[in-house]
Amino acid sequence: MAKDYYSILGVPKNADEKAIKKAYRKLARKYHPDVNPGDKAAEQRFKEINEAYQVLSDPEKRKMYDRFGPDWEQYEKAGVGPEDFARGFRPGGPGAPGGYTRTVTPEEFEQMFGGGMGGVGAGGFEDIFESLFGGRAGPGAGGRGFRERTPLRRRGQDITVPVEITLEEAFHGTNRTLQMDDGRRIQVRIPRGVKTGSRVRVSGEGAPGVGGGKPGDLYLEIRVKPHPRFQREGDNLRVKAPVDLYTAVLGGEVQVPTLERPVALKIPPGTQNGKVFRLRGLGMPHMKNPDKRGDLYAVVDVKIPTDLTPEEKELFQRLRELRRARVH
Repeated sequence: MAKDYYSILGVPKNADEKAIKKAYRKLARKYHPDVNPGDKAAEQRFKEINEAYQVLSDPEKRKMYDRFGPDWEQYEKAGVGPEDFARGFRPGGPGAPGGYTRTVTPEEFEQMFGGGMGGVGAGGFEDIFESLFGGRAGPGAGGRGFRERTPLRRRGQDITVPVEITLEEAFHGTNRTLQMDDGRRIQVRIPRGVKTGSRVRVSGEGAPGVGGGKPGDLYLEIRVKPHPRFQREGDNLRVKAPVDLYTAVLGGEVQVPTLERPVALKIPPGTQNGKVFRLRGLGMPHMKNPDKRGDLYAVVDVKIPTDLTPEEKELFQRLRELRRARVH
């Protein structure tokens, strides 16, 4: 059964680029092999989703697919576009890969033959062969022969692969080994500072070219998993800094977690719950300049003691009475 790329992605035929990309991301996350280890059906579904996206996300390929349906690649390899099809070009039959036939209009026939066969002069048939087929007549085919035209050279398709990483991997940079559909295993380096939506380009690792053309490129589409402690805001990070009640009241020093190691933060006396301290240069690396980093925002989280002894409760009671007397 012929594949319907629109049905595979679950989008209508008039879907715009944004809708196609949104549908692809949703399905790719659902059927990714890392999410469904050992599930052959999910793996096959994932391959179909990628194939559909590669075609529908490319305006030229989508145009060919919309015009020719499942046979679009045959036309593409023959160098025949929708405009050519309308003028009578057709892909060649068996034994003629990459070629095509063409229906000549009466007007073109008249122009080529000068109104009839009588208008063909010396070298006329050779010119006709060159006009029709892109080659020249030569020995070996009924006295005239024909030299096959040069195959069309095309660059290979780009391939996009979704990759999920942790925040720590985005901070330090990481490696991934990808198993491609054609059996290749490619090790790629994901740079520091990537974020969800970043695209990492690996030159020349896409689909092979046609007719000696250059291969396409491989693109990694990054998704950074949520972190249980840190909240990312661009290149900045936000984290809760636990502070005990006594330090919040009297002042002191606490340890604030970072993606590298804890750092000391000075807490002034009377610090309120929710107070935000900015720690410069302790956030995420900038992707294009990893030596430059965002900031870390530490949000004070005052911890109220819950297991007070009778003596401690008495002291807190005394403190409350002192505060009330001071206010009144």
